[in-house]
Amino acid sequence: MIVAVVGVTTIVVGVVMLPLPGPGWLVIFIGLGALASEFAWARSLLDFARDKVGAWSDWAGRQALAVRGLLGLACLSIVGAAAYGYIAWRGVPGWVPGIG
Repeated sequence: MIVAVVGVTTIVVGVVMLPLPGPGWLVIFIGLGALASEFAWARSLLDFARDKVGAWSDWAGRQALAVRGLLGLACLSIVGAAAYGYIAWRGVPGWVPGIG
């Protein structure tokens, strides 16, 4: 029961982190790994996710440098848009030093 609560909580935290700059997917996979230690369905889902991430990595690695650069630029654009959206919604965090 404790493993289930910890795993689900970790996955929820990871989902919340997805639109924010941070390791959202990593946290989700850690939570899924915790659940996989107790539940067969979670083990199956984790194996499926590992296969898909591995296939994506293999595909991206075979692409030309320009395509990999565009993929990286797309990822940076998504992170930048998320950061901009957060600042537009909540304002500049207090820990950011003043500019000027």
